[in-house]
Amino acid sequence: MLTLIPYHKTYAADVAKLCHLSIHDIDPRLYSTAEKSAWSFAPRSANHWQRRLSNSKAWLMLTSDSVDGAETVCGMINVETRFNSRGYIDSLYVAPEHQRKGIAKQLYSALEFWAREQQIDELTVDASKVSKAFFEAQGFKLRHRSYQEKRGVVIMGYYMYKPL
Repeated sequence: MLTLIPYHKTYAADVAKLCHLSIHDIDPRLYSTAEKSAWSFAPRSANHWQRRLSNSKAWLMLTSDSVDGAETVCGMINVETRFNSRGYIDSLYVAPEHQRKGIAKQLYSALEFWAREQQIDELTVDASKVSKAFFEAQGFKLRHRSYQEKRGVVIMGYYMYKPL
């Protein structure tokens, strides 16, 4: 069973693992091992994710184990709320074993609904090669290619926008 919830700090360590595993599961034809290692050398600390997500608006998708009912994080999304970067989608990750099940769409829908309620005029994102098609399907348009340097490695992506 899937449950969408607002981010809570008790899940920070789970988010760290989710993001790291999702990055390292990317098809090597899209991003090389060196690029993935630069992007996420190891899972960031729970403290890092707690600070990062508590300074934005974030949602988690939880899945319950059918045997013992234990909940685990299988997806997350967050959007910046500060004035200078308001409406910037910072992260969207879905666990490898839960991809292609509509989880990213549910997470994004919650974010867009909230953004419209907040009267945010535009959403933006630095989409990866993996997520570009997803964001295009949500109505985003390419503004320009983007490049981020991480650990001395330049990783290419796509800066996209969607007027609301």
